[in-house]
This record gives sequence, structure tokens and C-alpha cells, in this order.
Amino acid sequence: MNEIRKTSLFERHEHHGGKIIDFSGWALPVQYEGITAEHEAVRNFAGLFDVSHMGEVEAIGSQSFDFVQNLVTNDVSVLEDGQILYTFMCYPHGGVVDDLLVYKFNKDHFYLVINASNVKKDFKWMEENVGNFDVKLNNISDYVSEMAIQGPNAQKILQKLTDTDLSEIKFFYCKRDVAVAGANCLVSRTGYTGEDGFEIYLFHEDAKKIWGALMEAGKEEGLKPAGLGARDTLRFEASLPLYGNELSEEITPLEAGLGFFVKLDKPNFIGKEALAKQNSEGLKRKVVGFEMIDKGIPRHGYDVMADGKKIGFVTTGYAAPTVKKNIGLAMVDIAYAKLDTTIEIQVRKKVAKAKVISKKFYTKNYKK
Repeated sequence: MNEIRKTSLFERHEHHGGKIIDFSGWALPVQYEGITAEHEAVRNFAGLFDVSHMGEVEAIGSQSFDFVQNLVTNDVSVLEDGQILYTFMCYPHGGVVDDLLVYKFNKDHFYLVINASNVKKDFKWMEENVGNFDVKLNNISDYVSEMAIQGPNAQKILQKLTDTDLSEIKFFYCKRDVAVAGANCLVSRTGYTGEDGFEIYLFHEDAKKIWGALMEAGKEEGLKPAGLGARDTLRFEASLPLYGNELSEEITPLEAGLGFFVKLDKPNFIGKEALAKQNSEGLKRKVVGFEMIDKGIPRHGYDVMADGKKIGFVTTGYAAPTVKKNIGLAMVDIAYAKLDTTIEIQVRKKVAKAKVISKKFYTKNYKK
């Protein structure tokens, strides 16, 4: 455990009895009480996650907008100050460098939130693509702690600790300099669970105090600490992609079914030519949802079969706690992507029948 990095909340995880694992070089809890209990707490009450391993990069300067607009697939020009965008950075061939959130503080100041496993790679990619843009990039990942409070009671709990009216923060908007239990925080109405909630960015020295204050404020509201396991089952049920599963250097956003976040009518962005070509020629494969017909739980990496041949692979699969079905997401040849198509999943040594279904496994409960 000495080899890997600890977040500012590591002692809190030990206090709560967290089962610590190595996640992308970080010592993080996969669960406390149990994945299903934590999953259900978020769906019905609230859960508190340590996401301090995530990366944060500032883009500051007179051409920071132009830089970010060229860097990502979505259209940054639609953002108001304090608004947030989900998007991708792509390679010239269309594969994904990473998926990320773009926060617009103002026209000269953007805040990019990237995945923990990709921080070094992403920052190097950004630096390589600064070109002649008048922009300064600051990788502040090592200086920022982050936690997420998610679930129907999230606002009620967090509101106890701040005078800022949280109801005024709309979905995918943020507010800076929010005092939470006396600590200066950036608070955004975002998350990765399909539920309403907030992500809180703050200095390391304040993290343990805020975590404790939130747990105390949430005692009567059913708040539980939640680990990486529940984070993955929650995002999966809400059909939110995970880099390394539904997205990768080899998988484009269009193949992942996330073309909404790729604005091909933008003047330019890295990867546009390849993605426009893929869009005009038509997809050869696609990520689909599926439900098991036979017994068996699908897992990441399992082969998908049909007509006696391999037609794809499972990107994510679970016995989903809320929908109570064995379901998954899989990359399959386009000929097998239609709803109700029968496919087979190679579950260890046996082949189990499944059918293609909508990826809308769970109706998201965001506050619009």
C-alpha cells in the first residue's frame, strides 16, 4: 500500500471500514458496507464518494476558449459563465483520448475535469496541442480534493452546511467560492450516478472536515459513504460510459452511441475529419444494451457470439441492483445491433442467450 497514492480522505475510508484497493495507482475504497447497500442508498437517500483521484486542469488566457473549442468534440460556444459541458478529446483517427467535463468560469478561464487513469496522458496531449494559442495550462490535480454527494437527499444534506441557495444551481452549472462548513469550495450540480447531486472541489486541508460535516448532516437523511463498486453499478444502470470500457483509443464516440456530444458542424476540432467520415460512411459496429435470457452474469471482456462466430465483446455487465436484471453493454457488429436481436454471451465455459435492448436501463433523476 506504500507504493500507491492516498487521497486526503484515506483516514476517513479506514474509519468507515472501507475495503481499500489499488485503483489507477490510488488507494481507494471499493466498498464499505457493501456495493448493493451503497448503491441503494444513492438511489433512495444519498451517498458520499471520494473522487479526489480525478484530474483537474486549468486553461487560462485570451485564447483559452479557442484552444478548448479545438481540443474537444462538443461545442463550447454554447456555454454561459458557470456552465458545464460533457465532451471528448479525440485523436486524429477518431478514437478517444478521454471523456471530460469542461467548466467555463469566464471567456478566459476554463476548468477541465479528467479521468484519474489518464491525467498524465491527457495533460501531455493538451500541451502538445497548445500550438500558437495564447493559453496557459495548469495541471492542478495534485492540489485539489473532490467529493460527490449523490441521491435524492443530496441537496437537503449539503444545504445544512452552506448559506448559498443550492436550488439556484441548475443541472450542469457550478458556483465558485461557496462556503461549505466554513471551507471555500467550488460546487457543481453534476455527478456520475443518474441521480441529483453535487460535486465539491476544495483544498486538501479542508477535505476531512467537510467529509465529517456531511456525514453528520446526513445522519437523519440516510447518507452512507459509497465506494468505487457502487459508483460503477450506478453509472452503468444510468448508461453512463466508462473510459476503458465503452470508450478508448480504439472506440470512437460515435461507436459508443454518444454522437450527441460530437458537433460535426463546428468549424474544426481534433478528430473531426475521421469522425465525419465515419458518420457519412456508416458505423460498422456499435455499443448496445442487452439483457440475459439464460442464467449468467455478463462481465467486462466476455465474448459476444452469434451465428457461430464472435461478433463483439462485453464492455460492462452486472446483476443490476435497481433494475434487478442481468444486463450489460456490448460492442457488436452493426448487423446485430437492432433491438430484440438474439445474441450469445460466452460466460466462462458456457454460452448463454441474451437479447439486445435499449441502453436506457434506468430513468435518470436529474434536477433540470
